[in-house]
Amino acid sequence: MENKNTYSSTFLTRASKAKNGKAPVYCRITVNGQRVEFSIKRSVLNNQWDNGKVKGNNEEAKTLKVYLKQVEAKLFEHYREMLAKNALISAEDLKNAYLGLEKKQHTLLELIDYHNNHLRSTLEWGTMKNYFTTQSYIKEFLKERLRKKDIYLSQLSYQFLTELEMYLKSYKPKDHRKPMGQNTVMKHLERLRKMVNLAIKNEWVDKDPFNKFKMKFIKKDRGYLTQDELKRIEEKDFSVERLNQTRDIFVFSCYTGLSYAEVFDLKPEHIVIGLDGERWIRGQRKKSKELFKVPLLPRAKAIIERYKDHPITKANDKVLPVFTNQKTNAYLKEIAILCEVDKNLTYHLARHTFATTVTLSNGVPIESVSKMLGHTNLRTTQLYAKVVEQKLSEDMKMLKGKLTESSYEKKMTS
Repeated sequence: MENKNTYSSTFLTRASKAKNGKAPVYCRITVNGQRVEFSIKRSVLNNQWDNGKVKGNNEEAKTLKVYLKQVEAKLFEHYREMLAKNALISAEDLKNAYLGLEKKQHTLLELIDYHNNHLRSTLEWGTMKNYFTTQSYIKEFLKERLRKKDIYLSQLSYQFLTELEMYLKSYKPKDHRKPMGQNTVMKHLERLRKMVNLAIKNEWVDKDPFNKFKMKFIKKDRGYLTQDELKRIEEKDFSVERLNQTRDIFVFSCYTGLSYAEVFDLKPEHIVIGLDGERWIRGQRKKSKELFKVPLLPRAKAIIERYKDHPITKANDKVLPVFTNQKTNAYLKEIAILCEVDKNLTYHLARHTFATTVTLSNGVPIESVSKMLGHTNLRTTQLYAKVVEQKLSEDMKMLKGKLTESSYEKKMTS
C-alpha cells in the first residue's frame, strides 16, 4: 500500500527574540499533522515582515527572499528523495536531512552490550553465559575474518550471516573443546537474531538481515535413561557420600521432571497439598515462567524425607542439599562410569527420563506430561514422545493379542 503523506513548509519570526529591531526567522515543517521548527540563521526588520513573507525591494529584502526560496526548494528536494525511497517520513527526519544531521548509527557490539546489560536481571545466569559466549565469537569473527573491531548495524546483511555461519562451522577451538556442531552454530545465530530483533524494536536498524536467512537445526532424539539404567543408578551403593547425595538429587528429578535450577531453589513452601489430599510440587518454570504442578511419587517423597534434617537444607530453608551445577555434573560422570551407563550423564538427562521412561512409557497422557513439565507448547513435549518406541511396541503386542482372540481373526487364520 502506498504511503500518503501531507507536507508543508512556512516561515515565521520570533518577536520575543528580536534585537535592534530585527527578529530571527524560523522555518516550520509540517508532515502528516506533526511539525517541527528550526532557525534558518537569518533575521528581518519587523516592518519588512508580513504573514510569513518579506516586504520591500531593498537589497537586504531581495537577498532574504532568494534565501527563503532556496530553503523551500532544498526541503522539498529532501522530501521527494524520501518519497522515492518509500521511507516513512516525519517532520523531524526532514529537518535532520536539511540540517545534515544523520541519525545516530548504532554498532553491532553496542547492541550486544545493550542487550546483555539490560536483560541481565531477567535472564538466568546460564542463559546469560551463553550470550557472552556468542559475543566472544562475534568479536573474533569481526577481527579475524572482516579485519574490523566493529560494524554499524546497517551493515548487517544476509552475506554477513552466511559468512559468520561458515566461520563458526570451521572454527578450531584453542583449548580441549570439540569443534561446533550444526545445532551449536545455529544456537549462536539464534541468539544474534534475538538481539537484532531488539534493535528493530528500538528502531536502530531499518531492515531485518535475517529476513531470508533460514535456521537449519538437525532434529535429534532427546537422550534419556532406560528403566534398566535408572534402576542400576538407584540401587547402586556408593562408598563416597557426595556420590550418594548427587545420585539422590538426580533421581529426584527423574521422578519429578524438575530442572537443576528448580531443584536448587525448591523450598518447603513449594510442597502443597493437592485436591487429592496428596503432596504436590507447585512452582514456576525458570525459562518460560510457566506455572506447573507435579504430584510427588513415592521415590521422590522418600528422598525428601531422607534429607529433611540435612544441615544444608535446614540452614538454607531448602528441600534438598544440592551441589553446584558444575560439581553435580562432574559427579554424575563418575556415577555413570561406576554404574556402567554408557551415556553422557548430565543433570538435564533426568528431566528427559521423567518425560519418557517414567511417564510416557507408563501410559501417562502426553497432555498431562506437558502440564507437569511446564511446556507452553505441546509440540515441545512431542519431541519426547518420538523416542518412546518400547511403549509403542508393547501396545502393539497387546493389540495383536486381542485381535488373535477375536472370532474373525481365528476364522481368517484357520
